[in-house]
Amino acid sequence: MAKAAKKPKGLRRGGTLMMLAVLLIGSAAVRLGLEAGPAIAREVASLKEPGREESAHKGEPRGESMPSSAELQTMLAAFQEREQALAAREAEIQDRMKALEIADQAINKKLVALEQAEEKLRATLALADGATEADVTRLTSVYEQMKPKEAAALFEEMDPAFAAGFLARMQPEAAAGIMAGLSPEAAYTISVVLAGRNGAVPRE
Repeated sequence: MAKAAKKPKGLRRGGTLMMLAVLLIGSAAVRLGLEAGPAIAREVASLKEPGREESAHKGEPRGESMPSSAELQTMLAAFQEREQALAAREAEIQDRMKALEIADQAINKKLVALEQAEEKLRATLALADGATEADVTRLTSVYEQMKPKEAAALFEEMDPAFAAGFLARMQPEAAAGIMAGLSPEAAYTISVVLAGRNGAVPRE
């Protein structure tokens, strides 16, 4: 009876071990399936992107990549646009420099013409002054040759400053004769003007 009781116990132990073995094998199969899926997917992706595999063999980091042709064309277009803008700016500056040079030449020509006009004006004024001086000298001689009484009547009607200018040019004898024929008021006023003109002359 004792041997019959031990035999079922051994059978139960063997069945338990079998169950554990089946569970372990099932767990390993599940883990293998879970890990094999992403690995297979990575391998398939690497086969579709040969450039990545080559970069990995060359030791290049996977995060960095060379610019694409579209990016290179964009950069080239930007450089060309910048170069064209600089060329246009340079051409504009050259045009302004040429305009300034032309304006400078025009100003120089106008200055030369102005200087020539001033020279002609000076010559004309000199001729006018000379003519006026000649006329005044001639008129002074006429007054000197007149009779003192007749000349005094003319000087009586003149502006005192104008009369004093003629008397200052005359010979002292002729001037004295005209002054003697003037009224006291006219003679005094002309004398004051003559004294003022002489007083303005600088003395040594």
